[in-house]
Parts: sequence; C-alpha cells; structure tokens
Amino acid sequence: MTFFRRLLCTFYTCLAATSAFAQTDNRPLLQDGKKTLYQRVLTTPSCKLFAKPGDGTGAAQEAFSRYYVYARQNMSGNDWVQVGLDTVGKKIGWLDAKCTVPWKMQMSLAFTNPAGRDLSLFFKERKTIESVLDAANPATAYSPIQDNMKNTGRDLRVVAREPELFVDFKKNFYLLPILQAEEVMSNSGFNVRLLEVASVSRQEPGSNPAVSPQAVQSSIKAFSAGVMFVIDSTLSMDPYIERTRQAVQTIYARMEKEKLGDKVKFGLIAYRSNMKAVPQLEYTTRLYVDPAKVKDGADFLAKIKDLKATKFSTPKFDEDPYAGIKEALDKVNWNEFGARYIVLITDAGAIDGGDPLSSTGLDAQALRTMAKEKGVALYVLHVKTPEGKQNHQSAQAQYETLAFSAITNRALYYPVDAGRVNVFGETVEALGQSLVTQIKQASTGEIVPGSALTASNPTPATAAPAPVPSSPSAAIAQDAVLIGRAMQLAYLGGATNAKAPPFFQAWISDRDLLKQNVPTTEVRVLLTKAQLSDLSSIVRKIVDAANASLVSPADMFAQLRSIAATMGRDPNNLSGPNAQKLGQMGLLDEYLEGLPYKSDVLGLDEELWKSMSVAAQTQFMMRLNTKLKQYQAFNADPDSWVSLAKGSDPSEFVYPVPLEALP
Repeated sequence: MTFFRRLLCTFYTCLAATSAFAQTDNRPLLQDGKKTLYQRVLTTPSCKLFAKPGDGTGAAQEAFSRYYVYARQNMSGNDWVQVGLDTVGKKIGWLDAKCTVPWKMQMSLAFTNPAGRDLSLFFKERKTIESVLDAANPATAYSPIQDNMKNTGRDLRVVAREPELFVDFKKNFYLLPILQAEEVMSNSGFNVRLLEVASVSRQEPGSNPAVSPQAVQSSIKAFSAGVMFVIDSTLSMDPYIERTRQAVQTIYARMEKEKLGDKVKFGLIAYRSNMKAVPQLEYTTRLYVDPAKVKDGADFLAKIKDLKATKFSTPKFDEDPYAGIKEALDKVNWNEFGARYIVLITDAGAIDGGDPLSSTGLDAQALRTMAKEKGVALYVLHVKTPEGKQNHQSAQAQYETLAFSAITNRALYYPVDAGRVNVFGETVEALGQSLVTQIKQASTGEIVPGSALTASNPTPATAAPAPVPSSPSAAIAQDAVLIGRAMQLAYLGGATNAKAPPFFQAWISDRDLLKQNVPTTEVRVLLTKAQLSDLSSIVRKIVDAANASLVSPADMFAQLRSIAATMGRDPNNLSGPNAQKLGQMGLLDEYLEGLPYKSDVLGLDEELWKSMSVAAQTQFMMRLNTKLKQYQAFNADPDSWVSLAKGSDPSEFVYPVPLEALP
C-alpha cells in the first residue's frame, strides 16, 4: 500500500486492513465469531512439542501449559497445531492436536473449603447431575452414587473425586479450566451452574497426592492461630475497650497454663473516622499490636495500655471500620498462622465506599472477598447501645454481608443487645477459649473432630441443621469450632502438599447436589495485566460518564457512545437498536462475553438508567468504584500473578479474578 493510498483510506478501513495482515502474518488464529479473542489450547500429560509436525522425537511439555494457536495442519490424517507463548508472534513449535484441550473461556474453578459439605464428584456425563437436580427428592436420586463411593470407592458414573484435604488455590495454584458452562434451575429452586471442566494439575517432582495420617499428625503440630482485634475507639467505647483488655488477659492466662503461649497470638488495630474532617481524632487507624510480632500476654497488654476512646465527636454516627479491617489484612503477615481471624468490635455502622469520608473506597462485599483471598475469617461483635438505636438495622445489614461465611452458611455476626458489657465480655472470652481448645488439640497431634480424614460416617446432608444458639457466646463458640476445623484443613492441605485430581474431562456442579445453597467451587477469570488494565480503564470511564449524567441522565449513553468511537471500537455497534445496552457498545471486551454471571453493567440500557432514582444511580456508581479498588489491589499483589506456560513473558501472566469482582 503506497503512502498516498494510506492517506486516502478511512481510519476504519486501514484498521481492518492492518488487523487482517497481522492475523495472517504474526497473530494467532481468532476464535470463531470473535474479533479479539485468539484460539488457545491446554496441554495434557502426553503432549510433546515438535519443530515440525511429527518431525523428530519431540520435547515433553508440562501438563499445565496454555498456548496460542497460530496455524493448523493435517498430516496423514492427523491434526497438528502450531503454537506460541504470546499473541505477537513468539511461535515455539507444533503439538499433536489430540493431546491438547481447546480453551475458549479463560476461566478456572477453585474448590471451596470442604468442611461442612460433601466432597465434589466429577461425572462422565452431564445428565447424571441433571437427574439429581431435577428429582423431586435429590437425596433418593443421589444415594446410590454415594453408597457406591462409600462402600467400594467407585461408581461407573464418577470419573474422580475432590481431594479430601483442601488445596489452597493461592499457595498451590491448580487449573480446572471450564470448557462449557450453563446455569440451570434445580427442582428445589436453586440456580446451579453445570460445568464441563478439564483438570490439568501441576504435579511437582516427588510430590505424593496420597497423604498419610502420620503426615497429617506431624504437620498439624505446627498449627497456630493469629487473632486480630479491630476495635472502634470513638466516643462511648471505653467500657468495651477495657472489657476486651480483661478478656484477652484471661485468655492469655489460660494459654500459659496450658503451655500454649506460642500457639495463639493476638493483635489489635484501633480505628475512628476521617481525620481530614476532624483533625482532633488523631488517627483513622492505628496498629497497636502485630500478632506476628507480639511476645506474650504481658507484651500485648503493655502495647495497648494507652488505648482509649477519643473525646471528640466524629462527623457522623457511622465510623470507618473498613479502614481498620483493610489495614489488618494488608499489614499482618497472615502466612505465619494456620488459623486466621479478624474480630471487629463496634457500636456503630460503617462508612460505605462511596461516601466522601471513606478512606478505602470499599464496601462490605469487597472486604469479605479480600479476607477470603487471604484465608481470614471475619467476626463482628456489634454492641447495640441505646444511643445507636436508629443505626442498628442498617449496621446489621452491612455486617451480616461482611461476616457471611460459606462454611457455616451464615454470618459470623454477634449482636450484643442493649450494649451489656458483661454479655460482650462473655462473647469475647467464648471466642478466645474456643481457639485455645482447638490449638491445644492440634498441638498434641490430634485431628479435630469433623476432619475429612477421620470421618467414617459423615452426617447425611439431609439432616436437620443445628439449632441456632440462644446467646452470643454460645453461638460464637459453635461457629468457631466449625471455622477452626476448616482452617486446619486448609493448613494441612498446604503443609502436606495435597494436590488437585490428575488430568481428566468431566462434568461438575458448582453447588452441593443435596445442600444446593452451599457452593462447592468458585469461578476465577484469568486476566492478563493488559486485560485487567483495560477493564479498570473502561469501568472508570463508565463511572465518570455516570457521574456527569446525574444532572442530565440522557447524556450518559451519548458520552459512552462517543468514548467507544474514540477508542476505535467497531462503528457498526455504535448506532441503531443494537447499541441500546451498554454491553452492546463494544466498550467491555470479548473476554467478558459468555461468562456464567449476571452483570448489572452489561445489561444496563438507556431507558433503565433514565428511570433509576438518583439514589439508585449513586449506588450503581459506588459498586463500580468498589470494584476499581479491587482491581488496584489485584494489580498490586505480585505473588498471585501466575504464568500459564514456561518461558512466557510476564505480560502473559494472569491473575485469578473472582467472578463476583467483575462489573
């Protein structure tokens, strides 16, 4: 193409011509019907890489590698694929297509902790899962399979079973790529995802997936707990601060008596509110004690001797506990502890992320996700004083979201009605005593009751749930046992190098087939740095357009169409009926298409936006701002970026983004 012809051609014509040239010369093959998504394959344990199709002996490939497909060729009736490490021409050779698995959606599953639920089964056929979900009585349909697995360890319909020990996805990354996904409604009224997956797990040399009881017993002796108090130090909190001091002193005394001083460590962060609004508050958050650095009970008490409530009023009744929780998550080295707990103590609600006074920009859901990523259980002790009566309901809603646990299937939220200091103290001591009991058992090599390794006759999933305890102290003790059990399973999984199942393709449900309100897996979308940056940029543009449109709601979609055109999105998507929904403008890229989640952004149309109240529009923007904060945290977490192929450039590393973090 001459220089003169390049000057004459339109921008979009040139762009299309350039893209087509790159596609045939130095870019991978596109997926069918896609304009930006390239074909990808995953290797299986039998894969070998050849310089040319079938030429030579070939080099064995790790059964964990994702490659881009640059070309396909049939030789003597056998299909071959030319693969590369990236999308800019780094081709490395040819693979026999039979040893690869096509991977259209770059998603993977992570197991939830198996405590309190049945181990997941992988089935040969989708119809097996459907038959259970469609049954009037799922237990009757599922029991023959369960009986076979219990009595013989096998069933013809089952390919594999989830490992008994929890595999920490963050520490020991494993790949369960999703090949197909569909959400269905069960006969019991639950939305359940049916997923075809392939397991491509990294097996380190010398690793042993079969874990002996002796290995478990040995490793659990090193089990320890870190407990971080995040306490409100604003007006009226002095009695509760003092009672917390007394409770911790009592707990440390018992620990010393049991000779467990090095097994449980306590820390403390105090929080108030935004200092910019009231400088006399002295701090928004202050770390008094780091549990990873405290020596003993005397050291803890010495470090908090100056802790007291401020005498100055904060700008509103709500305070900033989210700032304290975030600091606890960020500043404490949680890797030193097998069990990890944050206990929020407050008599007020939380400043939400969209409030100008918020120092974090985060909401309860985002913080819960961050805590889950670090394996930290969040407890909330909500002191319902008479002075905060008007605030109780809204605060409870926030904290029940913040402290919800999939393991207990309820929030670890404990209200102290009427602000009774004695009841509050009993609740704190009950939590501490439960932890001490668990650590004592673990320190002697005893496996805590309920461990999957010791369960010979698990409680049927159809059994009636345990009654809710009548007092906060009884409830916190009951829940602490279950949470502690799960923490120990997570610790043992890491300590004994438990692995995900070997390679296979099969169908799985994302929920327990009997207790269908209990999730068994979490969906992670594996995004590159460029994709995460693109996602952040687009979400920011949507928020900015939404902010600007609060005065004139009709302007939002006009601005977004203009932004899409400026970014060089397909002009055919920018007008006509197909551009009524935000997701149809081409702003959000194709890597979000087809994902099994309901987006309140992609489905938003102009009429719906105009019909929303200012409060609803503001809530919409607050949710997006919270997600932006999460993307920043993901990008700043270097330990969680994963290479999917040996030798790939860091730009191709991916971050396992939780599905709920998407817009």
